[in-house]
Amino acid sequence: MVIRTQEDVTAAVLQVMEQTADDRLREILTALVKHLHAFVREVRLTEPEFREATAVLNEIGQLQTDSHNEFVLMSGSLGVSTLVCLLNNGDQGQTETSQSLLGPFWRLNSPRVENGGTIIRSDTPGSPLFVHARVVDAQGRSIAGAEVDVWHASPIGLYENQDPDQAEMNLRGKFTTDAEGRFWFSTVKMVGYPIPVDGVVGRLLKTQGRHPYRPAHLHALIFKEGYKTLISQVFDPSDPNIDSDVQFGVTSALTGDFVRHDEPHPDDPNVNVPWFSLEYTYVMEPGEAVLPRAPIK
Repeated sequence: MVIRTQEDVTAAVLQVMEQTADDRLREILTALVKHLHAFVREVRLTEPEFREATAVLNEIGQLQTDSHNEFVLMSGSLGVSTLVCLLNNGDQGQTETSQSLLGPFWRLNSPRVENGGTIIRSDTPGSPLFVHARVVDAQGRSIAGAEVDVWHASPIGLYENQDPDQAEMNLRGKFTTDAEGRFWFSTVKMVGYPIPVDGVVGRLLKTQGRHPYRPAHLHALIFKEGYKTLISQVFDPSDPNIDSDVQFGVTSALTGDFVRHDEPHPDDPNVNVPWFSLEYTYVMEPGEAVLPRAPIK
């Protein structure tokens, strides 16, 4: 098709998209072209702006390392990650869900830990935290034998792969639910932290006058055949940034109750005071059990 007007460009591209054999891919590409071309027209994108946009996309890709994923940070900072999550879970966005963002710091092959054990592997000062959780289906029935991968940032706001002072796989562990769907462990209470701001996302936040902080949260990835892999985060409502998560990940269903205790621990008088406890129930949906691609190594 010979292009005569700017309107012809969209028509020509859409005509080519129709040649795509895969039905779903054709649907996605056709919608992408329509919205992308409409966006260019709406904002009347200039040539310098277009060149800058392509340079930014190139820079995002070049920032990918074994310990950093700029694309994941950007998708979260624009709310796309949460939108995709909520549209695809909780009865296709109709009800609350335990699903959340994977985030950029999940690693494969966390070490196995027995229920009641600890995920602390190096000196990690902080208030003790005891987590008691349960995994159930949508009808509230216990899911036994589920594999639960947990991880969180340290009390100074760094994941172990970001911090040379932490041991390998510190504050990471993999559990198996018992006959009643329970798993439990001890750790230290996490804090909120800033996402990395030395790249494209950092410049965006500065330009918009936004802070870079995520409220304190505990990650979990739960795997069990016959169920959709559950990726979840449980947030501490006392965090000062609970209403302004830079990654837009906080939902009412993901808000936990981190209870402070100022009395001695009933089972271990050597536990430092204050200590905290968290009880939470994760709800899995039926579906295919597939592990996501790890964003970092």
